[in-house]
Amino acid sequence: MAKKVLKFGGTSVGTIDRILHVAKIIKKELDSGHEVIAIVSAMSGKTNELLNQSKTISKDFSKRELDVLLASGEQVTSSLLSGALIDIGVNSKSWLNWQIPILTEGENLNSRIINMNISKINKFLSDGGVAIIPGFQGVSKNGEVTTIGRGGSDATAVAVAKIFEADKCEIYTDVDGIYSTDPNKIPVAKKIDKISYEEMLELSSLGAKVMQSSAVQTAMMYNIPLEVKSTFTDRQGTKIFDQESIDYTKSVTGVAYSKDDAKITLIGVQDKPGVAANIFEPLSKNQINVDMVIQNISSDQKTTDITFTIKRDDLLKTIEILRNNKNIQYENMSHNDKVAKISIVGAGMVSTPGVTYRMFRGLAEEKINILAISTSEIKLSVIIDEHDTLKAIKKLHTIFELD
Repeated sequence: MAKKVLKFGGTSVGTIDRILHVAKIIKKELDSGHEVIAIVSAMSGKTNELLNQSKTISKDFSKRELDVLLASGEQVTSSLLSGALIDIGVNSKSWLNWQIPILTEGENLNSRIINMNISKINKFLSDGGVAIIPGFQGVSKNGEVTTIGRGGSDATAVAVAKIFEADKCEIYTDVDGIYSTDPNKIPVAKKIDKISYEEMLELSSLGAKVMQSSAVQTAMMYNIPLEVKSTFTDRQGTKIFDQESIDYTKSVTGVAYSKDDAKITLIGVQDKPGVAANIFEPLSKNQINVDMVIQNISSDQKTTDITFTIKRDDLLKTIEILRNNKNIQYENMSHNDKVAKISIVGAGMVSTPGVTYRMFRGLAEEKINILAISTSEIKLSVIIDEHDTLKAIKKLHTIFELD
């Protein structure tokens, strides 16, 4: 008998029929002798619906109240799924964040789980019950409802698996597993049978939507076995393991992309110690995440051009902060919000020469201009014009033999 955490995403519980189907999956696991904790997302589209409702009330809707509002989506799903299980003869109970409680710390809309009470649920499991927990949320030490960021149900599932010392954490979604790229865009994309935490972390942080990056990071830190599988088929999914599962024979495992980036260039920045810190410190204080950073020093070594990327939604806010920053001097500022980030990821890149050349040559053959470059041991990312995204993905997928 194993203790399993099963997480069901928004598409898996998107309709009443799908919730009834998920109940049958859980009952099958229970009948196999496993103890089951199910983590659920809001029904697909519900979180966006709630967000839009808040915006009709106010463009500056209270963050505290937004947490309360958004947390309701997962609570609805928890009740419906528990009710469906009870209807088919399973002893089930939904536990809201404050009833457990799930303790969080951090600011509204971006908190993190630090602990939870396990005694009540463990007793319920040992008595043959199935516990249903809403993902994406918790409660602060002051008793305030908090949420942990979009896609946070993955993080909840991994945290529950860690704290309850589960034997396995399974992430149910609408695809059969992790693919070499987005199968909706590239029909010849291949399903990856197994992947390392490190590779999955890169793919998820670079735009692959299957798993939240912070959830992968937590699983990696505590060596929690993960499997991503489909709610709608019985096919084997993708297993995510520690470094021992890395396939070094393959130079590139997958191609990821994101189209929510923007690029800013500060031209003619005075080149002296502390300038970069003066540029990026105010951005950090305003919760703006900076991704790629490129610096080009002029021939006279007195000025420099600094290019960096941010999320597209943060562009106007970033421009305003830079213009009001009295601690930096520059000649001009340019920006472009019609860019995309294309990345190749693979553990084998470390030991395979020519990967960088092949990527750049492939993009050149398609007449795709590279605007910025970022590298790590198992990742190579470039910024390109947004309209070239699909062409770039197809080319890289082909030249690295992922079709």
